[in-house]
Amino acid sequence: MFSLLAWPIRVLRDFRQSIAYLTSLIILFYLSLGLFAVLSPIDESQLPGFLKPLTFDDPDTARTLLATLVGGMISLVVFSFSMVMSVLSQAGSNFSLKLVFSLVTERRHQQVLGHYLGTILFILILLMVPMEGDTPDLWRSLAVNLGAGMVIGCLALFVYFIHNASQSVQINAVTQGLHRSTRASMERLKTRQQNKSWRHLSAFPVSEKPYHWIYSDQSGYIQNANLEELAKLAEEINAAIHLNFSFGDYTIKAFPLLKVEADQTPSEAWCTSALSQLEYVEGESVKSLYVNGLTQLMEVAIKALSPGINDPGTARLCIHQITELLCQRLSFQPSNTLTDDQGRIRVTWPEERFNSLLYKLFTPILYYGRSDVSICLSLLKALKTLSLFAENEQLDVIQAHAERVVKALSELHNDSLDQQFIAARLNNGEHRLTLPKSLPLNTAN
Repeated sequence: MFSLLAWPIRVLRDFRQSIAYLTSLIILFYLSLGLFAVLSPIDESQLPGFLKPLTFDDPDTARTLLATLVGGMISLVVFSFSMVMSVLSQAGSNFSLKLVFSLVTERRHQQVLGHYLGTILFILILLMVPMEGDTPDLWRSLAVNLGAGMVIGCLALFVYFIHNASQSVQINAVTQGLHRSTRASMERLKTRQQNKSWRHLSAFPVSEKPYHWIYSDQSGYIQNANLEELAKLAEEINAAIHLNFSFGDYTIKAFPLLKVEADQTPSEAWCTSALSQLEYVEGESVKSLYVNGLTQLMEVAIKALSPGINDPGTARLCIHQITELLCQRLSFQPSNTLTDDQGRIRVTWPEERFNSLLYKLFTPILYYGRSDVSICLSLLKALKTLSLFAENEQLDVIQAHAERVVKALSELHNDSLDQQFIAARLNNGEHRLTLPKSLPLNTAN
């Protein structure tokens, strides 16, 4: 049973994540409306009399109007999405190529595309089904007028689409969008962990049960998993499942994904069902994994620091967003264990530690921006802010990063004016770090 349902579930899941999902639903609505317009036997006497002025006197007039409308809609679609390709190219070159995927799959873009294609399909249905008699009846004339109204609505969507596309590649919109998505992902994680079955263990107990490996049946990025269903499957055979990967990792086919501690070897159907709970996503999904949002903000920052872009203001903006999100991350400890009602471990998985996350985010920015005083001071200010929310273990890691930033600053100043400017900002503001009051004068230059 599980093996029969695994493939359709996976196909449906992939379809929901594609740009065709919402577009297809909207097109199906227009298709149903078009079939209803040409196939429903509604007599003119059943319609209100004030609609009679909308009747066409000549079927050629209606057909000419429909042909003109469908030609105009095709031109509108071509122009709209040619502009999208130009916008996406600009976003990829200025910010990060990973953002291109998120911009393409935005719900509002899918909605506009669905209404465009649905209108074209509706008009084509009216053109393909011939009208009866020398003059169209009132019902068919209303359908033609409805098609004209749809085109007018698409013109309004075109104006909205131009505005939205131009706004979506502005740096403020990009960073704020990543910030909102990442914060929402963290909030979902915190809400899920309110259940007592979700726990964080610093070390997993050693089990005496034999273990069995389940190997992957496909390659791709595993961004998430249905951990509750995995726990139910583990409880069925009195086992514990240990995920041998971190969420967001790229795994290849035949890779040992799941380590199952059980007295007996799991059946093939059980293994297939367990694998079907893993969510493969193309690219990096911020909705599924908050770490992806932080990583993308970091990549936008180092892209802005590249010689071709040379935009430290954008990098500082990303540092501010990363700082706020890391403060949110310090407010809770992500779980790495799921237990049953009796407290027995059922599922475990690796979780990104704060010190690893801080290193992955701040080290590349410092590497590419260490020659810019404003970037180094922004990083130092961010570390000061984080120190106010950190516990002792996390504070030691933040202190180590602050010392690296101070070292980079000491290599930058060439005279006493630089020294005074940097020294005035070393200990400025509230923090819990141990920082020098001044920097030694750099005489190397």
